[in-house]
Amino acid sequence: MIRLFFTFFLLISYLYAQDTTICKSCHPAIYNEFQSSFHKKSIPKFDKVHKAVWDRHPAKKKGNYQCAKCHSPQKEQGVTCLTCHTIVDIKEHKKSNENIYETKKKYLYSAQKGMEDKKVIYKEKSSWFGLVKEVEGSPYHDIDYTNKNYYTGKVCMGCHSHKQNGVGFELCKTDMKGVNHKQNCITCHMPKVKGSATTIRSSKTHAYHGFAGVRNAHKMLEKYIEIDIKKEQDGFVVKIKNKAPHELLTHPLRVLELRVLINGELYKSKTFQKVLGKDSKPTPPWLATEFIRDDMIKPLESRVLRFNKDLKNGDSVEVLLGYYIVAPDSLKKLGLEGSDDLKRFHILKREFINVK
Repeated sequence: MIRLFFTFFLLISYLYAQDTTICKSCHPAIYNEFQSSFHKKSIPKFDKVHKAVWDRHPAKKKGNYQCAKCHSPQKEQGVTCLTCHTIVDIKEHKKSNENIYETKKKYLYSAQKGMEDKKVIYKEKSSWFGLVKEVEGSPYHDIDYTNKNYYTGKVCMGCHSHKQNGVGFELCKTDMKGVNHKQNCITCHMPKVKGSATTIRSSKTHAYHGFAGVRNAHKMLEKYIEIDIKKEQDGFVVKIKNKAPHELLTHPLRVLELRVLINGELYKSKTFQKVLGKDSKPTPPWLATEFIRDDMIKPLESRVLRFNKDLKNGDSVEVLLGYYIVAPDSLKKLGLEGSDDLKRFHILKREFINVK
């Protein structure tokens, strides 16, 4: 009995010391997905792109890690399970938003359909003079399903809403246009996948905790992009529909590229991006006062591109829409030119037609 109590005490201690390995015992599928996520890899130690930018930031020499509020809420760790599941509310600010965290220990928040008005508090019930025991909830934490922020995606807006630099310029922004209970950050980036959410009770599916994005599991997001190719008398038209409530790529380091192939050969390519700058010249984020280029596909926008190429019967037209994690012309500046993954063109969506 003493050994059992001591083991339980250690488990709880590890949980609230932000050691997410304890979560694996009840949530193995979720835990394994989380290991590949860029929430897990949100600090320079685990992300070479973040490290490359931070190494060049003037605040690094002072040891003032200015990204910590979102990238490392717990010291020397990335975003953990508790980071997200203890957010009570979001406080809005002009420069960047703020997460308000639960102070009550072992009290977590989540969302589950059909449980919107319920709180599951751990209880042990005994009957037959203690011979039969019934347990309700998890022995490791209570769970509150009533927080509306977990159903609307607002829970993500403490870190993913917007960010101004030191001179007041807004570097990035995730609009909430069109966001609702049916489509929001969580429904898109944490889609339902096969497998039980927990070993305590069985479920057919769970919310994907690898957090689909351009750095991880990007193929999950292709359904939010539509590509239509139509032949016209004097050429053809390619229409790209961004069904997301934010720009197709939100990070200013990214580059979106469209490639058009005719009969298997590259015919045209076009890039879309946002380039930070000052006085019409590219600059690091902390010096930027303007976008010297901004043609990224906007939220819910349909971008139409026309090509003056006479197509003949039997021609095939293939369109590839993809991206670079880091703009190719920035790789050398950041010392990342040796990374094959960052140099690679990643395909988000492809479509083709055969001309008749």
